[in-house]
Amino acid sequence: MKHTIQAIVENKFGVLARVASLFSARGYNIESLAVGETQDPSVSCMTLVVDAPDERILEQIKKQLHKLVNVVTVVDFTRKEYLDRDLLLTKIAKKDGEEEALRELEQKYHVRILEQKEKYYLLEITTERHHEEDLLRTLKKIGILELVRTGRIAIGK
Repeated sequence: MKHTIQAIVENKFGVLARVASLFSARGYNIESLAVGETQDPSVSCMTLVVDAPDERILEQIKKQLHKLVNVVTVVDFTRKEYLDRDLLLTKIAKKDGEEEALRELEQKYHVRILEQKEKYYLLEITTERHHEEDLLRTLKKIGILELVRTGRIAIGK
């Protein structure tokens, strides 16, 4: 099961490397990782998505994170109310007759057309993870030329 974990960490050299090492040393994969400063530039918010098959492993991950010197707090959003988002930038093939499909995507998934070129559209998409897969299926039918994503970010309600 995938779990979204947020770690507030001191904004210091090497903290990200120590967190990544903690996971790799124990054979855990980080599915998604996003890090950025908070309103206080001395601390950063690190949002990790990890696949922990059972509660014991999840608890071990959280305890190990807590032990790291530069980690201030760790929050597991698994059983909490929270809001999460991913950002996707994508180029999709420009084809005749696709304008209507793009308008529907704009309304349904908050897709923003950043640029139109002769051969492609450049889109910006900010969406919840559970909408992302449906959206990607639709975009694949149109023709994805290139796609990049951020890691997930989350905030408690």
